[in-house]
Amino acid sequence: MIFCTMYIRTNKILSVVLRPLIWVTEWLGVHHPVFLVKIRYFVRFHRPIDLQHPRTLNEKILYLSLNTDTSQWTTCADKYAVRKYVEECGCGDTLVNLYGVWEKAEDIDFDALPQQFVLKGNHGSGDVMIVTNKEQLDRKAVIKMFSKDLKKKYGALEGGLHYMRIEPKVIAEELVMNDDQTKLFSSSLVDYKIWCFNGKPQFVWVSYDRHGNYKKHMLFDTNWNAHPEYLVYDKNYIQGKVIPKPENFEDMLRIAERLSRPFQQVRCDQYNINGKIYFGELTFTSRGGMMINYTDKFQLMAGEMIKLKIEK
Repeated sequence: MIFCTMYIRTNKILSVVLRPLIWVTEWLGVHHPVFLVKIRYFVRFHRPIDLQHPRTLNEKILYLSLNTDTSQWTTCADKYAVRKYVEECGCGDTLVNLYGVWEKAEDIDFDALPQQFVLKGNHGSGDVMIVTNKEQLDRKAVIKMFSKDLKKKYGALEGGLHYMRIEPKVIAEELVMNDDQTKLFSSSLVDYKIWCFNGKPQFVWVSYDRHGNYKKHMLFDTNWNAHPEYLVYDKNYIQGKVIPKPENFEDMLRIAERLSRPFQQVRCDQYNINGKIYFGELTFTSRGGMMINYTDKFQLMAGEMIKLKIEK
């Protein structure tokens, strides 16, 4: 009890100390995103970023984010608006059921929702509430949580302009559960993150056994050859095993190709449950373009696959 009290007080003190730094960082992200990115990159990698002649995956992601028209990124990063884009690409059958969308948290119609569902903001990353029993839900706590979430200016802390343009909403979607076959090697849904460069799927970053920050990872090429040598592991990013290739893997690649066609780079996340493919999201600035879990060799190799107009 004493430890918990000390922990809470420490967190409050830390929050107060960091708040001015967060405000300054958000201001820079809105008004001087290039300057903020240069600072963040140098702090993360201990070297300046080259935005004049970008070579690595990180550098090219950040170049595109800061120097090109990302209006379509905004549409496709919006977890609600992207549904129309997916349908227009002929992949509407991969969308999970949508139960509702609200601009204010207090407008959430809990009575109209089924017993199990997922609540999340359309503009952020990671703020997801999984509800397995509606009767046990603290509705006031949910409204408080998402009221706060809707006020957040996602993207400002990393200079992500396309995120900052999203109009915040709360959406409720179908809760999809792990299938029996997948449970043999993963206690969570398997997230198939398909890296696409110039409209072509090139690698599949697989994340599974996910619990909080802890997760197992493996990287595959499009022939399902494993490449653990391209990943960097730590206490949270654990090296995974070679998991079974989905039987309809080629269909997943075709879906990724359709959705990525207009973009020089994007990560198309999908799920595969009992042979049914579900669209997850489209991510344009993975880890804010500051990824540390890929080796330098992979960063350069993937960067070479992205052809920019400034390159001859």
